[in-house]
Order: sequence, then C-alpha cells, then structure tokens
Amino acid sequence: MSKPPVSKRIFVTDTILRDAHQSLLATRMRTDDMLPICDKLDKVGYWSLEVWGGATFDACVRFLKEDPWERLRKLRAALPDTRLQMLLRGQNLLGYRHYSDDVVKAFVAKAAVNGIDVFRIFDAMNDVRNLRVAIEAVKAAGKHAQGTIAYTTSPVHTIEAFVAQAKQMEAMGCDSVAIKDMAGLLTPYATGELVKALKAEQALPVFIHSHDTAGLAAMCQLKAIENGADHIDTAISSFAWGTSHPGTESMVAALKGSEFDTGLNLELLQEIGLYFYAVRKKYHQFESEFTAVDTRVQVNQVPGGMISNLANQLKEQGALNRMSEVLAEIPRVREDLGFPPLVTPTSQIVGTQAFFNVLAGERYKTITNEVKLYLQGGYGKAPGVVNEKLRRQAIGSEEVIDVRPADLLKPEMTKLRGEIGALAKSEEDVLTYAMFPDIGRKFLEERDAGTLTPEVLLPIPEAGGVARAGGEGVPTEFVIDVHGESYRVDITGVGVKAEGKRHFYLSIDGMPEEVVFEPLNEFVSSGGSKRKHASEPGHVSTAMPGNIVDVLVKEGDVVKAGQAVLITEAMKMETEVQAAIAGKVTAVHVAKGDRVNPGEILIEIEG
Repeated sequence: MSKPPVSKRIFVTDTILRDAHQSLLATRMRTDDMLPICDKLDKVGYWSLEVWGGATFDACVRFLKEDPWERLRKLRAALPDTRLQMLLRGQNLLGYRHYSDDVVKAFVAKAAVNGIDVFRIFDAMNDVRNLRVAIEAVKAAGKHAQGTIAYTTSPVHTIEAFVAQAKQMEAMGCDSVAIKDMAGLLTPYATGELVKALKAEQALPVFIHSHDTAGLAAMCQLKAIENGADHIDTAISSFAWGTSHPGTESMVAALKGSEFDTGLNLELLQEIGLYFYAVRKKYHQFESEFTAVDTRVQVNQVPGGMISNLANQLKEQGALNRMSEVLAEIPRVREDLGFPPLVTPTSQIVGTQAFFNVLAGERYKTITNEVKLYLQGGYGKAPGVVNEKLRRQAIGSEEVIDVRPADLLKPEMTKLRGEIGALAKSEEDVLTYAMFPDIGRKFLEERDAGTLTPEVLLPIPEAGGVARAGGEGVPTEFVIDVHGESYRVDITGVGVKAEGKRHFYLSIDGMPEEVVFEPLNEFVSSGGSKRKHASEPGHVSTAMPGNIVDVLVKEGDVVKAGQAVLITEAMKMETEVQAAIAGKVTAVHVAKGDRVNPGEILIEIEG
C-alpha cells in the first residue's frame, strides 16, 4: 500500500445539515429539527459543517416557509465553535441564471456577515471565468474560498484538464480545492490518480466530496487519503450512503488508530446519529425509491435526485415505462452539448431536453430556452465541441457569446430593490427575491400578511401500518378525463386510521386539501382546470404538465406560425410554446402562475 511519508490527521466536513437531507429527503429538514442537536455537533471537532446553499434556500422559501437567512443566523449562534460552510454556484449563486457582479458581491458579503466561514464555489461548466468574482468577494470578506472541480467523465475530462483547472483556481486566490463528485462517478483507483496529480502540481489542501450513488464512495475516500487528500465529506450514518455520502461514524472508525486518525469521538457521533435517526422518520413522505445505491450511474452518469425528478415527470405523462429510453437519451444530449458535467443547473438542462426528445418522438422537435441559452454560450464555455447543426437550429443567426457571460450584464441591485419595494425589510430580503423572483415575492408577501404556512408533515406510520400512496412517499399522480375535461390528481398520505376513517392529502390541479375516506370510501371534492381538450390546429396546448411563466400574447393579437405565445416551466426549466398556425388570437385561457396539463386548450388562434 502506497502511503504518504508523514502521518497526518484527516479533517472531516459533515453534510448532515445540507447535502445529506437534500440528497435523501428533498431538502425538507426544518430548522427546528437542527437546533436541538447543535450543542453536540459543535463539540465534535469537525473541520466544518455544511449548512447552507444548494437547494436549501429554495426549499426554505418554497416549502418550509422559513427565512433562509434567519436559519443561518440561528445556526451560527448555536454552533459558535465550528466553521459553517455553504455551496455556491459561482456566478449563478443559488439560482439558475447568471447574476451581475454587484449581486454576486452583495450576496457573498451578506452570507459572510450572517455566518458563513467557508464558501465552496463551483461552476457547472468548470469555466473558471465564472468563479472569479465570487472568489474575490469571499477573500474581500476575509473568509475561506474553496475552488471546486465538478467531477465527471468524458473524452475531454482528463486528469490533465482537472489539474490545469486547480492551478487556475489557486492563482485566483483560492485557499483549498475540492473534488465534487456529485453523481457518484469516481472509482477508487481513478480517485487515487487524480488526488496524487493534484497534490503534485499545486499546493492547496485537497477535499474529497463523493456521493455514494454507486456504492463506491468510502473506497474512493480511502484511496484519496492514501494519495494525499487532506479532508473528506461525510454524513451522519442515519442520513448516509445511497445518493448521500459515506457515514461519518464509519469513516471515523475506519481511520481510527491509523496514521490518518480523525481524532473525532465515535461515541458522541453515535449519539448524534441516534438523534437524526428519529428525525428522519418525521420526513418519511419525502423518501424516494431512487436514493439507494444504483450502479447504473456509472453508465448513464445521472445523479439520483435527477432520476427521481425524471421519474415524477414521466409518471405524470403515464410514461414511466419509458425511463430507460430517457436514461439512454441523456448521454446523447450531453454529447451534443459538449459534455457538460451533470450538476445544477446543467443536469436539469440535459435531463429535461432528453425528456422532451423521448416523449415528442423526435429529437429536438422542442428545444428548451435553457438549451438555447447554453448553446449560445450564456452559461459559459462548453467543455467539449457542441453539435454545430443543433446550435444553429436553436439560436439561428444570433451570435455566440465568447466572453464571460456576466460581462454582458448590467448592475442589478438597484433595479431589484425597486422591483420588490417595501416588501423587503433588509438587503437579505432583496437577495431572496433576486434568487427566486416568483416564490421569493410570494414568501415576502405572505410574511408581510402573517400567512406563512409550511407544507404539512404527514403523521409517522405505525409499525405494520398502511403503505404510503405512491410508495416511498412519492405522490400517486393521475391525469383523469371526465366528460372531455382533464384533471390532474395527486394523492399523498399514509392512510392514517382514526375513528374508522382514513386520512389522505389530495391535490386536484394544485388545490390541496385533506380528504377523509369513510368506510364506504366515498368522498366529494371540487376543482379542476375546466379547460377543454385541444382538437384544432389553432388550439395551443403543451406536451407536458407544468406552470405558466409568461403569456406573450393577448386576445386580438395577430401571430405568425412558429411564434412563441407562452412560456411554461417544468422541472425548473422553461420552454416556449409556439403557435402552429398564423392568425388572430381569439381567446387566452391561462395566466401567469397557472398549472397546465398536456392537451388542454391554452390559447385559441383563428387562421
């Protein structure tokens, strides 16, 4: 066994308060379930605790109705002796688009003031130009800037390319470098070779962050340590493995007594593990069958959370049996786009386009707005060569962006402050709105009105109780036709029995309510979009369920065939819906924010 000449302590970052529950429970853990255990977490002696970033900001505002900044402040107060760490998507920050430099600087400054010590900064394209401003802002705040390699495999992703990226990040002023294996693609010997090369070619400490999707992450971490890695990311065992990370207790036990001993107290860690074992039960409805070990990731390179998302979309279409086709299409789309790593937002961009290609029965019949922007260079430089024919199909005669995308953006903070107005009580509120304009505004409006209401947590099922609808907590979703009208029905629940009745949660076209099933299983509910089915060329409809982001025309407008008339959103990706014929708009049946289903008449055009 090859060992470094000098023994050294291995430092541990625990992901229990961020990536662990994001990977296993759709990021649903609430602050109230974090705070009681913070005293013990603070005593462990971790190098850092990852507490923020990724989807936590989105989930707090969208589902939990918590102020994410307030969560950070509470955790900072409860963990006085431990570094707090966040994940930052470079120029994307926590959103899904590039922000102007003044927004990036403002966000980093406020995150630092509110409690973040370590910023793990990555770019989905590994385009280091998109890291520069965030790194500079972190250093200006006096905090630790960690440059990140988004690990993936392809003909263009070589050890030499990753080492060159690390050296560029070192030159930019980073304090450490992380290998971020978000999809669980690393194998033990590939890890060893990459770490050895990084340690030989640059001077920064090396962190290893690997999801256990393929069941290899613990072996990868051991090989990384043997070849000079300094830090590992783990998760407390009750939130470990599968699409999460190797168990903290397991790695601490594995290294105990060796030259790489972490020095962490195994008994204290086990107490923390038992606490989170009980907490996890509270969030059973968010458990997914797609978070266990799945070696297919080594072939299709699709992260577990992305597979879960695709499965829900296919289920809505009654096409779950086509999952294998979508998984086979993803590598083809990825190659057409120049082999981007599959990490937010590129994982959604590639996955959604593959979804469209399969369900439409024709590749690139519909191209999402994000793919168009990607092919234009709006996310940065693609790692490899893109399909030029596809690029021209998507962007036509428009010029390709060859500079850092944010160089083309004007300062935004003043405009954002004006848009959100008096709803923002602080600069942090303005930044919340900047990250997620629609749900951010809704959150601030509800806070102002005193109507913030978190989503319902279903009761914990008793041992041997009734199985959850949909299995593993995933809603059972139907599209039902009644007298020529289509209704989308989601049923989620554990069938909790009380007074001879069963309680479920029912949503009809997005309108949730609790439904009590009497002994005869009779219930009455109302709802439905009331929209008719498209039957004429002038009937504009969508091919997949989603939400209306924008309506581009009004009654009386004259449109051309192929003109965009709506923008819809599904799986966090936006798509233009186009007119099939030229003519006059005679009716508009939707508004911004409406939920829509396939085949419904959304706009009527008379040719």
